Amino acid sequence: MTHFRIVLAAVACVLAFNTHAGLFEDDEARKAILEMRQRLDVSQQRMNEDLRKANEDNAQLRRSLLELSGQIDALRSEMAQMRGQGEQVTRQLSEVQRIQKDLSQGLDARLSKFEPSKVTVDGREFVAEPAEKQEFEAALAVMRKGEFAPAQVAFTNFLKRYPQSGYKAPALFWLGNAQYALRNYRDAITNFRTLVATDTEHVRAPEAVLAVANCQVELKDINGARKTLQDLLKAYPQSEAAAVAKDRLSKLK
Repeated sequence: MTHFRIVLAAVACVLAFNTHAGLFEDDEARKAILEMRQRLDVSQQRMNEDLRKANEDNAQLRRSLLELSGQIDALRSEMAQMRGQGEQVTRQLSEVQRIQKDLSQGLDARLSKFEPSKVTVDGREFVAEPAEKQEFEAALAVMRKGEFAPAQVAFTNFLKRYPQSGYKAPALFWLGNAQYALRNYRDAITNFRTLVATDTEHVRAPEAVLAVANCQVELKDINGARKTLQDLLKAYPQSEAAAVAKDRLSKLK
C-alpha cells in the first residue's frame, strides 16, 4: 500500500508538471492518468494476490508445523511407552530367569536325594545310595543313645538289605558292640570276626579283635582270650588296641 501511494503521488506530480508546462492537452492527460491508474490497479491486485497467497502459505506452514509437533509428541509418547514396556519385559525376563534358577536348584536338590553320593566313614571313602546312608546313620544314632536292642535290630536289618555296602565293616563293628552290651557275646564274636576276616586293614579291625577277647573273658574262655590278645599283638603291634592287649595279657591268669 505504501508503494502504491508513492507511485500515485509521483504520477500526479508528473501530470501536474506537464499540464502546467502545457505539454499535454486535457484529454491526453486524463487518458494518461486512467492508464496509470489501471496499471496501478493491476499492480495492487497482484500485490494483494501475492499477499493472500503468502498468508495462505503461512497458514499452511503453521498447520504443518502444528501437525509435525503433534506427531513428534505422539512419537515421544510412543517411545516412552516402548521404553516402559522394554523395562517391564526386562523385569519379567529377570523374574523368569530367577524362577528357572530356583526350579533348577530345587530339581537338583530333589534329584540328589535319589542319586548315589560319596561318603567317608572311618577314613574310607565310597559311594552310597541316599537310602543306604540314611538307614546307617539312623541305626548309629540309636546306638549312640544307648538303645542297644533297637540298634541291634537296625544294624542286622541294614546288613541284610545292603550286604555289599561300604558301610559293612562299621555296621558289623557297631552291631557287635550292641550285642556285647546286651550280653549276646557269641553273636558279637561272630560279627567282630567277620569284620576282621572281610576287611583286615580296616581302622576298626584292631578294636574288633580286642572286643572278641573281651567277649571271651565274659564267657570265661580265658585261654581263648589270651590267644586272641596274642594274635592282636602280632597283627596290629602299633595300634592303640595292642597297648591295651598287653595290659590285659599281664592280668589274665
